[in-house]
Amino acid sequence: MAPTRPDDAAERRAGRADWPVRRFRLDDEPHEDLLATTTAAERVAMMWPLAVEAWSVAGRAIPSYPRHAAPVRLYGPGEPRQDDETT
Repeated sequence: MAPTRPDDAAERRAGRADWPVRRFRLDDEPHEDLLATTTAAERVAMMWPLAVEAWSVAGRAIPSYPRHAAPVRLYGPGEPRQDDETT
């Protein structure tokens, strides 16, 4: 990577000067209430990119079956659970 000129660095620094940055102590972040600023449909839509990323990170394909046909197993309290890939 080529070294940057000092005026480039100053321009980048000036461009960042008005970024909305807030700093909080760990576990002291304010609660963000999305109910006041988004609809239920918008909040559900926010989950799709997260779901796609989670399946991708897990190295698995997104299931193609309808939700009502999703494989399910109920476990009682204290009942040992088997890894889903060994069943």
